[in-house]
Amino acid sequence: MTLGPPSTEPGADAELVAGAGPGAGAGPAPSGDQSRADRPASVGQKRTRPQTHGTEAAEPGAAERSDTNLVVVTGVSGGGRSTVARALENVGYYVVDNLPQALMLDMAELAHRAGGTARHTAMVLDVRSRAFSTDLSGAIRALKERGFHPRVVFLDADDEVLIRRFESVRRSHPLQGDGRLADGIAAERKLLAEAREEADVLIDTSHLNVNQLRARIEELFGGEDARRLRVTVLSFGFKYGLPPDADFVLDARFLPNPYWVPELREHTGREASVSRYVLGQRGASTFVETYARLISATAPGFEREGKRYLTVAVGCTGGKHRSVAIAEELARRLRGVRLSAHAQHRDLGRE
Repeated sequence: MTLGPPSTEPGADAELVAGAGPGAGAGPAPSGDQSRADRPASVGQKRTRPQTHGTEAAEPGAAERSDTNLVVVTGVSGGGRSTVARALENVGYYVVDNLPQALMLDMAELAHRAGGTARHTAMVLDVRSRAFSTDLSGAIRALKERGFHPRVVFLDADDEVLIRRFESVRRSHPLQGDGRLADGIAAERKLLAEAREEADVLIDTSHLNVNQLRARIEELFGGEDARRLRVTVLSFGFKYGLPPDADFVLDARFLPNPYWVPELREHTGREASVSRYVLGQRGASTFVETYARLISATAPGFEREGKRYLTVAVGCTGGKHRSVAIAEELARRLRGVRLSAHAQHRDLGRE
Protein backbone atom coordinates (compact mmCIF):
# COMPACT_ATOMS: atom_id res chain seq x y z
CA MET A 1 0.00 0.00 0.00
CA THR A 2 1.59 3.30 -1.10
CA LEU A 3 0.40 6.35 0.74
CA GLY A 4 1.11 9.93 -0.24
CA PRO A 5 0.37 13.11 1.70
CA PRO A 6 -3.08 13.33 3.29
CA SER A 7 -5.73 15.36 1.55
CA THR A 8 -5.57 17.97 4.31
CA GLU A 9 -2.28 19.26 3.01
CA PRO A 10 16.09 -6.97 5.76
CA GLY A 11 31.20 -21.19 8.21
CA ALA A 12 28.98 -18.39 7.48
CA ASP A 13 29.22 -14.94 8.83
CA ALA A 14 30.45 -14.35 5.30
CA GLU A 15 26.82 -14.83 4.34
CA LEU A 16 26.39 -11.16 5.11
CA VAL A 17 29.86 -9.68 4.87
CA ALA A 18 29.84 -9.63 1.10
CA GLY A 19 27.21 -7.54 -0.55
CA ALA A 20 26.14 -5.92 2.72
CA GLY A 21 25.50 -2.67 0.94
CA PRO A 22 27.20 0.71 1.10
CA GLY A 23 27.44 2.27 4.50
CA ALA A 24 27.42 -1.09 6.26
CA GLY A 25 28.36 -0.89 9.90
CA ALA A 26 27.57 2.78 10.25
CA GLY A 27 24.44 4.28 11.74
CA PRO A 28 21.36 2.47 12.98
CA ALA A 29 20.41 -0.86 11.56
CA PRO A 30 18.02 -0.84 8.62
CA SER A 31 14.95 -2.94 8.93
CA GLY A 32 13.62 -5.68 6.83
CA ASP A 33 11.16 -7.42 8.94
CA GLN A 34 7.61 -8.03 7.85
CA SER A 35 4.63 -9.88 9.27
CA ARG A 36 1.59 -10.99 7.35
CA ALA A 37 -1.57 -9.05 8.10
CA ASP A 38 -3.78 -10.94 5.70
CA ARG A 39 -3.31 -14.42 7.14
CA PRO A 40 -5.76 -15.91 9.63
CA ALA A 41 -4.92 -15.10 13.22
CA SER A 42 -2.82 -17.69 14.98
CA VAL A 43 -4.24 -19.47 18.00
CA GLY A 44 -5.33 -16.66 20.27
CA GLN A 45 -6.25 -18.52 23.43
CA LYS A 46 -4.41 -20.93 25.63
CA ARG A 47 -5.72 -24.40 25.07
CA THR A 48 -6.96 -26.49 27.92
CA ARG A 49 -4.52 -29.30 28.28
CA PRO A 50 -6.14 -32.71 27.73
CA GLN A 51 -6.08 -35.43 30.31
CA THR A 52 -2.79 -37.22 29.83
CA HIS A 53 -0.96 -40.14 31.34
CA GLY A 54 2.69 -40.82 31.89
CA THR A 55 5.36 -38.14 31.76
CA GLU A 56 3.17 -35.08 31.24
CA ALA A 57 0.68 -36.06 33.92
CA ALA A 58 3.52 -36.35 36.40
CA GLU A 59 4.56 -32.73 35.95
CA PRO A 60 2.79 -30.61 38.58
CA GLY A 61 2.59 -26.96 37.66
CA ALA A 62 3.92 -27.46 34.12
CA ALA A 63 3.45 -24.36 32.00
CA GLU A 64 0.97 -24.27 29.15
CA ARG A 65 2.50 -25.09 25.79
CA SER A 66 1.59 -21.63 24.57
CA ASP A 67 3.97 -20.21 27.19
CA THR A 68 6.89 -21.98 25.52
CA ASN A 69 8.43 -19.32 23.29
CA LEU A 70 9.25 -21.06 20.00
CA VAL A 71 10.98 -19.38 17.06
CA VAL A 72 11.47 -21.21 13.75
CA VAL A 73 14.16 -19.68 11.52
CA THR A 74 14.40 -20.59 7.85
CA GLY A 75 15.14 -18.91 4.52
CA VAL A 76 17.45 -18.93 1.55
CA SER A 77 21.02 -20.19 1.80
CA GLY A 78 23.28 -17.19 2.26
CA GLY A 79 20.48 -15.20 3.87
CA GLY A 80 22.09 -15.00 7.31
CA ARG A 81 20.73 -17.90 9.35
CA SER A 82 23.97 -18.46 11.28
CA THR A 83 24.04 -14.79 12.30
CA VAL A 84 20.41 -15.00 13.45
CA ALA A 85 21.17 -18.18 15.43
CA ARG A 86 23.98 -16.45 17.33
CA ALA A 87 21.84 -13.37 17.92
CA LEU A 88 19.06 -15.50 19.41
CA GLU A 89 21.60 -17.18 21.68
CA ASN A 90 22.68 -13.72 22.81
CA VAL A 91 19.18 -12.97 24.06
CA GLY A 92 18.78 -16.26 25.92
CA TYR A 93 17.33 -18.70 23.39
CA TYR A 94 18.31 -22.35 23.28
CA VAL A 95 19.15 -22.75 19.58
CA VAL A 96 18.94 -26.04 17.68
CA ASP A 97 20.61 -25.68 14.28
CA ASN A 98 19.82 -27.73 11.14
CA LEU A 99 16.94 -29.56 12.78
CA PRO A 100 14.96 -31.89 10.48
CA GLN A 101 11.42 -30.63 10.13
CA ALA A 102 10.04 -34.05 11.11
CA LEU A 103 11.57 -33.57 14.59
CA MET A 104 10.19 -30.09 15.27
CA LEU A 105 7.24 -31.29 17.35
CA ASP A 106 9.46 -33.62 19.40
CA MET A 107 11.88 -30.75 20.03
CA ALA A 108 9.05 -28.45 21.08
CA GLU A 109 7.75 -31.04 23.54
CA LEU A 110 11.23 -31.45 25.01
CA ALA A 111 11.51 -27.70 25.47
CA HIS A 112 8.07 -27.55 27.06
CA ARG A 113 8.85 -30.32 29.54
CA ALA A 114 12.30 -28.97 30.39
CA GLY A 115 11.06 -25.47 31.18
CA GLY A 116 13.60 -23.01 32.55
CA THR A 117 15.93 -21.63 29.90
CA ALA A 118 14.51 -24.08 27.36
CA ARG A 119 11.24 -22.15 27.53
CA HIS A 120 12.84 -19.93 24.86
CA THR A 121 13.84 -22.28 22.04
CA ALA A 122 14.76 -21.51 18.43
CA MET A 123 14.85 -24.13 15.69
CA VAL A 124 16.96 -23.22 12.64
CA LEU A 125 16.12 -25.04 9.41
CA ASP A 126 18.02 -24.95 6.13
CA VAL A 127 17.78 -26.74 2.80
CA ARG A 128 19.60 -29.79 4.24
CA SER A 129 16.71 -30.25 6.68
CA ARG A 130 14.43 -30.86 3.74
CA ALA A 131 16.22 -34.16 2.98
CA PHE A 132 14.02 -35.62 5.74
CA SER A 133 10.80 -33.76 4.98
CA THR A 134 9.68 -30.87 2.80
CA ASP A 135 6.44 -30.22 4.66
CA LEU A 136 7.37 -27.21 6.78
CA SER A 137 3.81 -25.90 6.71
CA GLY A 138 2.54 -29.23 8.01
CA ALA A 139 5.12 -29.19 10.80
CA ILE A 140 4.05 -25.69 11.83
CA ARG A 141 0.39 -26.73 11.80
CA ALA A 142 1.22 -29.72 14.00
CA LEU A 143 2.87 -27.40 16.52
CA LYS A 144 -0.18 -25.14 16.61
CA GLU A 145 -2.57 -28.08 16.94
CA ARG A 146 -0.57 -29.24 19.96
CA GLY A 147 -1.02 -25.81 21.56
CA PHE A 148 2.29 -24.13 20.70
CA HIS A 149 2.50 -20.64 19.20
CA PRO A 150 5.60 -20.74 16.97
CA ARG A 151 6.87 -17.61 15.23
CA VAL A 152 8.39 -18.27 11.81
CA VAL A 153 11.21 -15.99 10.63
CA PHE A 154 12.15 -16.14 6.95
CA LEU A 155 15.46 -14.67 5.76
CA ASP A 156 15.65 -13.52 2.16
CA ALA A 157 17.98 -11.50 -0.08
CA ASP A 158 18.24 -10.46 -3.70
CA ASP A 159 19.71 -13.03 -6.09
CA GLU A 160 22.67 -10.83 -7.03
CA VAL A 161 23.50 -10.31 -3.35
CA LEU A 162 23.34 -14.05 -2.67
CA ILE A 163 25.63 -14.72 -5.64
CA ARG A 164 28.18 -12.20 -4.31
CA ARG A 165 28.07 -13.79 -0.86
CA PHE A 166 28.65 -17.31 -2.18
CA GLU A 167 31.42 -16.14 -4.52
CA SER A 168 33.18 -14.23 -1.73
CA VAL A 169 33.60 -17.42 0.31
CA ARG A 170 34.03 -19.66 -2.77
CA ARG A 171 31.22 -21.96 -1.77
CA SER A 172 28.77 -23.75 -4.02
CA HIS A 173 25.06 -23.61 -3.36
CA PRO A 174 23.62 -26.74 -1.64
CA LEU A 175 21.25 -27.28 -4.57
CA GLN A 176 23.64 -26.21 -7.34
CA GLY A 177 24.80 -29.69 -8.34
CA ASP A 178 26.55 -29.54 -11.73
CA GLY A 179 24.69 -26.38 -12.70
CA ARG A 180 25.27 -22.71 -12.12
CA LEU A 181 25.02 -20.90 -8.79
CA ALA A 182 21.93 -19.11 -10.06
CA ASP A 183 20.30 -22.48 -10.77
CA GLY A 184 20.74 -23.57 -7.15
CA ILE A 185 19.27 -20.31 -5.88
CA ALA A 186 16.27 -20.63 -8.18
CA ALA A 187 15.66 -24.25 -7.13
CA GLU A 188 15.78 -23.31 -3.46
CA ARG A 189 13.39 -20.40 -3.94
CA LYS A 190 10.89 -22.78 -5.49
CA LEU A 191 11.17 -25.16 -2.53
CA LEU A 192 10.77 -22.33 -0.01
CA ALA A 193 7.99 -20.36 -1.72
CA GLU A 194 5.26 -21.59 0.60
CA ALA A 195 7.35 -21.08 3.74
CA ARG A 196 8.15 -17.52 2.66
CA GLU A 197 4.49 -16.75 2.08
CA GLU A 198 3.39 -18.10 5.47
CA ALA A 199 6.21 -16.59 7.58
CA ASP A 200 5.31 -14.32 10.47
CA VAL A 201 8.42 -12.20 9.95
CA LEU A 202 10.20 -11.64 6.65
CA ILE A 203 13.66 -10.06 6.89
CA ASP A 204 15.33 -8.91 3.69
CA THR A 205 19.07 -8.96 4.43
CA SER A 206 20.18 -7.57 1.07
CA HIS A 207 21.36 -4.32 2.61
CA LEU A 208 22.21 -5.57 6.11
CA ASN A 209 25.65 -6.46 7.40
CA VAL A 210 26.28 -8.94 10.23
CA ASN A 211 26.06 -6.35 13.00
CA GLN A 212 22.91 -4.80 11.64
CA LEU A 213 21.09 -8.12 11.31
CA ARG A 214 22.17 -9.19 14.79
CA ALA A 215 20.92 -5.92 16.26
CA ARG A 216 17.59 -6.35 14.51
CA ILE A 217 17.06 -9.87 15.86
CA GLU A 218 18.08 -8.88 19.39
CA GLU A 219 15.63 -6.01 19.23
CA LEU A 220 12.75 -8.17 18.00
CA PHE A 221 13.21 -11.13 20.33
CA GLY A 222 15.11 -9.81 23.33
CA GLY A 223 12.45 -7.83 25.17
CA GLU A 224 9.86 -8.90 27.70
CA ASP A 225 7.18 -7.46 25.41
CA ALA A 226 8.13 -9.63 22.43
CA ARG A 227 4.49 -10.53 21.83
CA ARG A 228 3.41 -6.90 21.42
CA LEU A 229 3.00 -5.23 18.05
CA ARG A 230 6.28 -3.55 17.16
CA VAL A 231 6.37 -0.75 14.64
CA THR A 232 9.46 -0.05 12.56
CA VAL A 233 9.39 3.31 10.79
CA LEU A 234 11.86 2.79 7.95
CA SER A 235 13.24 5.66 5.89
CA PHE A 236 14.42 4.91 2.35
CA GLY A 237 15.26 6.50 -0.99
CA PHE A 238 12.95 5.86 -3.93
CA LYS A 239 15.94 5.89 -6.27
CA TYR A 240 17.20 2.73 -4.51
CA GLY A 241 13.86 0.95 -4.82
CA LEU A 242 10.90 0.25 -2.58
CA PRO A 243 11.48 -1.84 0.57
CA PRO A 244 10.05 -5.26 -0.33
CA ASP A 245 8.94 -5.88 3.25
CA ALA A 246 6.96 -2.70 3.94
CA ASP A 247 3.37 -2.88 5.13
CA PHE A 248 2.73 0.80 4.41
CA VAL A 249 4.68 3.15 2.13
CA LEU A 250 4.51 6.92 2.75
CA ASP A 251 5.81 9.39 0.17
CA ALA A 252 7.49 12.50 1.60
CA ARG A 253 8.62 13.91 -1.75
CA PHE A 254 5.91 16.55 -1.66
CA LEU A 255 8.07 18.49 0.80
CA PRO A 256 10.89 20.83 -0.35
CA ASN A 257 14.19 18.98 -0.58
CA PRO A 258 16.95 20.18 1.80
CA TYR A 259 19.46 18.92 -0.78
CA TRP A 260 18.94 22.18 -2.62
CA VAL A 261 19.77 24.24 0.46
CA PRO A 262 23.59 24.54 0.40
CA GLU A 263 24.04 24.72 4.16
CA LEU A 264 21.87 21.60 4.67
CA ARG A 265 23.01 19.42 1.76
CA GLU A 266 25.78 17.57 3.61
CA HIS A 267 23.70 17.05 6.74
CA THR A 268 21.03 14.38 7.40
CA GLY A 269 17.49 14.27 8.68
CA ARG A 270 18.75 13.07 12.07
CA GLU A 271 20.36 16.43 12.67
CA ALA A 272 18.39 19.24 14.25
CA SER A 273 18.95 21.78 11.47
CA VAL A 274 17.54 19.49 8.76
CA SER A 275 14.75 18.20 10.99
CA ARG A 276 13.60 21.72 11.77
CA TYR A 277 13.65 22.63 8.09
CA VAL A 278 11.65 19.55 6.99
CA LEU A 279 9.11 19.57 9.81
CA GLY A 280 8.65 23.31 9.46
CA GLN A 281 7.41 23.04 5.88
CA ARG A 282 3.75 23.50 5.07
CA GLY A 283 1.88 20.21 5.42
CA ALA A 284 4.68 18.33 7.20
CA SER A 285 3.10 18.39 10.65
CA THR A 286 -0.30 17.38 9.25
CA PHE A 287 1.34 14.56 7.27
CA VAL A 288 3.02 13.09 10.37
CA GLU A 289 0.03 13.57 12.64
CA THR A 290 -2.41 12.00 10.18
CA TYR A 291 -0.39 8.82 9.80
CA ALA A 292 0.40 8.64 13.51
CA ARG A 293 -3.35 8.57 14.12
CA LEU A 294 -3.90 6.00 11.36
CA ILE A 295 -1.29 3.62 12.73
CA SER A 296 -2.46 4.13 16.31
CA ALA A 297 -6.05 3.41 15.30
CA THR A 298 -5.23 0.22 13.36
CA ALA A 299 -2.65 -1.19 15.84
CA PRO A 300 -5.21 -2.90 18.13
CA GLY A 301 -6.75 -4.67 15.14
CA PHE A 302 -3.37 -5.85 13.90
CA GLU A 303 -2.62 -7.24 17.35
CA ARG A 304 -5.98 -9.06 17.48
CA GLU A 305 -5.20 -10.63 14.11
CA GLY A 306 -1.89 -11.97 15.43
CA LYS A 307 0.38 -9.48 13.66
CA ARG A 308 3.41 -8.64 15.77
CA TYR A 309 5.59 -6.59 13.42
CA LEU A 310 4.55 -3.62 11.31
CA THR A 311 6.91 -1.82 8.93
CA VAL A 312 5.96 1.70 7.88
CA ALA A 313 8.31 2.89 5.12
CA VAL A 314 8.78 6.62 4.53
CA GLY A 315 10.47 7.53 1.26
CA CYS A 316 12.07 10.56 -0.31
CA THR A 317 14.40 10.79 -3.29
CA GLY A 318 17.68 9.63 -1.72
CA GLY A 319 16.74 8.60 1.82
CA LYS A 320 18.95 11.20 3.48
CA HIS A 321 16.91 14.24 4.45
CA ARG A 322 13.12 14.32 4.31
CA SER A 323 12.32 10.63 4.88
CA VAL A 324 14.80 10.44 7.76
CA ALA A 325 13.38 13.46 9.56
CA ILE A 326 9.80 12.32 9.02
CA ALA A 327 10.59 8.75 10.17
CA GLU A 328 12.20 9.98 13.38
CA GLU A 329 9.28 12.27 14.16
CA LEU A 330 6.64 9.65 13.31
CA ALA A 331 8.34 7.07 15.56
CA ARG A 332 8.51 9.65 18.35
CA ARG A 333 4.80 10.38 18.08
CA LEU A 334 3.90 6.69 18.03
CA ARG A 335 5.90 6.15 21.22
CA GLY A 336 3.94 9.05 22.64
CA VAL A 337 0.75 7.02 22.27
CA ARG A 338 2.43 4.01 23.91
CA LEU A 339 3.23 1.99 20.82
CA SER A 340 6.54 0.14 20.61
CA ALA A 341 8.04 2.12 17.75
CA HIS A 342 11.52 2.98 16.51
CA ALA A 343 13.04 4.57 13.43
CA GLN A 344 15.56 2.90 11.14
CA HIS A 345 17.21 4.29 8.02
CA ARG A 346 17.88 1.89 5.15
CA ASP A 347 19.72 4.17 2.75
CA LEU A 348 21.36 6.71 5.03
CA GLY A 349 25.03 6.89 3.97
CA ARG A 350 24.54 5.36 0.51
CA GLU A 351 24.95 8.60 -1.38
